Amino acid sequence: MAEEMYEKKLVSVGTLKKGDTIIIDGAPCKVTDTATSRPGKHGHAKVNMMAVGILDGKKRNVVMPGHDRVEAPIIEKKSAQVLSVSGTKASVMDTETFETFEMDIPEELQNEHLEGREVLYWTIMGAKVMKQVKA
Repeated sequence: MAEEMYEKKLVSVGTLKKGDTIIIDGAPCKVTDTATSRPGKHGHAKVNMMAVGILDGKKRNVVMPGHDRVEAPIIEKKSAQVLSVSGTKASVMDTETFETFEMDIPEELQNEHLEGREVLYWTIMGAKVMKQVKA
């Protein structure tokens, strides 16, 4: 399977906190909970992490040594103007590059009147995710 190229960095598992983003099984996830066990007689401290997929909403649980390093996606936060809305898709234009593209409207924003408004979106691992409507 070809490894997709996207921006990422390595972070130490022991330094992760609630709210950080990491890559688990190739999916970007937001850490919802961490618990560190004490080092045993022969071993290292283990970190038990709960995380939720940013793109798919799936819960994931991983246990790994605290000194291990994991990949963390680099998230680009950008603004876009909503040009038109069709069902659960919005046609938007980036406010800096003027690039236009289609984007899914998240459930929590589907009742908002979006046309003509500015939205904040994230570019994460090649996917674009609408996060909020700017006031």
